[in-house]
Amino acid sequence: MRVLDDRYSRDWGRLNLALRFLMHEARTRTICMWTGLTQDRIRSLYRDYMNGAGNRIPRHRGKSPQTVAFFTRSLRIQQETAVLASLLCLNGVVPTPIAGDPGRLSPGLARGALLCEAFEAFRSYVPSAQISFEHTVFLTTVLVRGDQLRLDTCKTCGSLVVVERFPIRDPQCLHCASAPRARR
Repeated sequence: MRVLDDRYSRDWGRLNLALRFLMHEARTRTICMWTGLTQDRIRSLYRDYMNGAGNRIPRHRGKSPQTVAFFTRSLRIQQETAVLASLLCLNGVVPTPIAGDPGRLSPGLARGALLCEAFEAFRSYVPSAQISFEHTVFLTTVLVRGDQLRLDTCKTCGSLVVVERFPIRDPQCLHCASAPRARR
């Protein structure tokens, strides 16, 4: 009976994580990748638990975000990205520049739960954030790969910043970058 208990607890964890992802309006393919559930099972979960009378949560169709330029589009989004990246690091979803070894960080139940916790904390700190859950998943993937964006520290104050892989200038947070302009 012990083997069955482990299987049911693993399935229970998958279903709970899928429901959390659905609450954050994640796309079906994203939920499949992080939980291991089939597309049919996710659609059935949505139909049974999320499509009720007062629980209407929108479902997004199409491809997930895939453009890194979104995170550098405006000063506001750059600030949101820095806050989100800090929370992803603090929760252990993304390794800090010192921790290394991104190979072991593939999507899974434990990391998916940490990802949800980081996103929920981010939404509580920045309630009107423009970064969606799907953008958070994409940012996590990009930061773990490190091929387009990476984590660095501000050359002036040492705070965490998200920069392009090969930046033109020394990395600076938005506060330090705008400080010389304010003095003029």
